[in-house]
Amino acid sequence: MATQEKKKEYQDYVEKNSPKTNLAVQMAKAFVMGGLICCLGQLIVNVAQDSFGLDKDTAASWCSMLLILLSAVLTGFNIYGGLVKWGGAGALVPITGFANSVVSSAIEYKTEGQVFGIGTKIFTIAGPVILFGIVTSWGLGVIYWLGKIVGFIG
Repeated sequence: MATQEKKKEYQDYVEKNSPKTNLAVQMAKAFVMGGLICCLGQLIVNVAQDSFGLDKDTAASWCSMLLILLSAVLTGFNIYGGLVKWGGAGALVPITGFANSVVSSAIEYKTEGQVFGIGTKIFTIAGPVILFGIVTSWGLGVIYWLGKIVGFIG
């Protein structure tokens, strides 16, 4: 009986101290944040094409580089964290969130030194993403290659 009371007491404690969230509001904020990042990206592509005469692929490359740079700088100045707190997954899912995770790890472990701090911890979060991205790309490449050999893919 005592364990049931402790469980109930613990559940009440968790309920009381857990932040109350509204899923619809969180989703709307994520949508807005992700949309703003995408609009900024499209603006960069349009300016690169129209003002600098770059082709579509080069403009897209510049867009990616500038969004990564902006995310890294905002993370360094401790601004991106606030955007993530407000926009949730809308700020974490795009390429800017990936850059944020790499820079955050570097900043967090810089006190441990260049090699054993930054060097070993910088890919703590990003490393698995890179690893699984490479493995998945390789696997899909093999499937594509086999599909071409068998004739399923033209």
